[in-house]
Amino acid sequence: MDLWLKIGSAILLVMMLMFLLPRAKEMLKNSPKGTSQEWMSALIPLLAVAGFVLLLVMML
Repeated sequence: MDLWLKIGSAILLVMMLMFLLPRAKEMLKNSPKGTSQEWMSALIPLLAVAGFVLLLVMML
């Protein structure tokens, strides 16, 4: 039974990818491009979170 569950899950995963990949390609082609200012404003909070996680890990 476990084997059939794995096979069914793999089939459903492939079917999901078949539906999502064409739409993702279209979204990437038609999406607006970000400026360097927008990328920096997204990068600063990500670096802050990564620094905070690193601080928590170092405190263990």
